[in-house]
Amino acid sequence: MNRYKITIVVGARPNFVKVAPIIHEIQRLQFKSIPIDFRLVHTGQHYDKNMSSCFFDQLQIPDPDANLGCHTGTQIQQIAHIMIAFEKELMANKAHLVLVVGDVTSSMACAITAQRLHVKVAHIEAGLRSSDWSMPEEINRLIIDSISNYLFTTSSGASQNLINEKINEPKVFFVGNTMIDTLMERLPYFKKPDFYDSFKLKSGNYLVVTLHRPSNVDNRQNLNKLITEIINNTRNLLIVFPMHPRTAKVFNSLKIDCKRLHVVHPMSYLEFNYLIQHSKAVITDSGGITEETSILNIPCLTLRNNTERPITVDLGTNELVGTDPNNIKVYLDRLFNGQWKTLKKIPLWDGKTSKRILKILINEFDKLSNDA
Repeated sequence: MNRYKITIVVGARPNFVKVAPIIHEIQRLQFKSIPIDFRLVHTGQHYDKNMSSCFFDQLQIPDPDANLGCHTGTQIQQIAHIMIAFEKELMANKAHLVLVVGDVTSSMACAITAQRLHVKVAHIEAGLRSSDWSMPEEINRLIIDSISNYLFTTSSGASQNLINEKINEPKVFFVGNTMIDTLMERLPYFKKPDFYDSFKLKSGNYLVVTLHRPSNVDNRQNLNKLITEIINNTRNLLIVFPMHPRTAKVFNSLKIDCKRLHVVHPMSYLEFNYLIQHSKAVITDSGGITEETSILNIPCLTLRNNTERPITVDLGTNELVGTDPNNIKVYLDRLFNGQWKTLKKIPLWDGKTSKRILKILINEFDKLSNDA
């Protein structure tokens, strides 16, 4: 019997969270003697040995079969490095399908490479759109979706985006959100951070802040104004700020002095989500965090003018504050006045997305095997 071979690509930490349940479902199918194999390839786009190892351990996924080591150079140089290295990887290790997730550069570069080698591509988290072409992620999304054979979406709105773009409808599958699969599966294992007690944190007595987007953090005066507005309008709540290295470069020059503000290093998955789960609210410019806060029913203030995840605003706990620091007070006042919305049920965000994806792919087994 032919074995169905999938190459799964990761390039950044959010990718680990999204592929973990896919790997677990493949392993479950293998236990049931379904002839399916996977190869996990890390491009090295974002790579920290200690943090990556921690994520693999906490998410219970194996170490990558290959690390392409493509973490240097400009964005364009990195794309070229990834494509060259991934071509060699795919030539040496044949696959029926390359599975990419999200919108990072690695996913885009590997999707192009796979198609040039006549290997089919599946995109998990397809159809997300911010309509903001200044974001590299938006370009990546458009390219990946335009060349993918299987497009797995997190919402009916994302599916409609693809259909509006004239993507062949039979290629589009509304399956839900693998990130929520991971959140639900790992929730019982959330872990209190080492600093939690020493900072005197308690459920509801602190805010979590994460900022990393260039429009928010690259300009020294703008970052200073954002943080100052947060400090001035959070009353007596403590503020925990797991800081991205990009943000730290600018933040360290600001000399902000606030005893309620605790800056910490980037955190592991289980610790970070424990921190979110027990917070009063989260202030962020991340996309993925808005999904996790929604399912955890934690208020989320997003410092962006747009989002590729509007379902977190429509049905979740997220609000778009914008990038103008002067908007922050209005939304924080609403939070403290008890006027924040609560989670409504989000269709198919039920922890079973990976099962749906693998069922679809297994149904395509014969066709994919014959085309490889």
